[in-house]
Amino acid sequence: MNQDNKKNGFTLIELMLSMAFVSILLLAIAMTVIDMSNIFNKGLTLKEVNEAGRSVASELQTTIAASLPFDIKTGTTNHYIVQDWGGRLCVGQYSYVWNYGKAISDGYTTQLNVYSNSSDILRFVKVIDPNASYCSDSSKKVDSAGAVEILNVGEHNLAVHDFSISTSDSAGDSKIERQLYSIEFTIGTNDQNALTSKSGVWSCKAPGQAGADPSYCSVNRFNIVALAGNSVE
Repeated sequence: MNQDNKKNGFTLIELMLSMAFVSILLLAIAMTVIDMSNIFNKGLTLKEVNEAGRSVASELQTTIAASLPFDIKTGTTNHYIVQDWGGRLCVGQYSYVWNYGKAISDGYTTQLNVYSNSSDILRFVKVIDPNASYCSDSSKKVDSAGAVEILNVGEHNLAVHDFSISTSDSAGDSKIERQLYSIEFTIGTNDQNALTSKSGVWSCKAPGQAGADPSYCSVNRFNIVALAGNSVE
């Protein structure tokens, strides 16, 4: 009897095709995992930014509601100081002092609003100041013992990127001592390489631009209205 010694097996071409298929499959799985991780990280960052913005908005609205109308016009008894590196808002019993993210990142050490007895970075703090002394003296250092940091830096180095407050004569009633104020501010991550500003509006660089970080860069602009005198009897 003749014995067939031939053995069945894969040819070299079949092996190469199989390896190529497995490689493509593993690459597709890896890319999917990376995309899901980026989306997850982006979501966490955006959540942190939104929570910080809501905290600042709620704080300002509550304080302004408990105060009498205040003047924010330049050249008068000012309760609002505009600085290239930050600003100050003195309302009722409290004052708010902040530095912008770019100034913090660039290290404007001679110009930043700073604590008088601490080396901590001042971002957006609230301090008891019934006499509005921090606005009457724009260079006054903040007493860290009586200051509360309102902006939670979190894991993503959050910062205020711009801030403005405005009002008009038609937005109030002097007889009942009430006045509406419009407040706009931007909060976000503070990697300056990943940020861009156009006409004063901050945003993250688009994917593909130099320095762009779509996984962790996130900014959000908040627009709120606050009514002064709402809780004043």
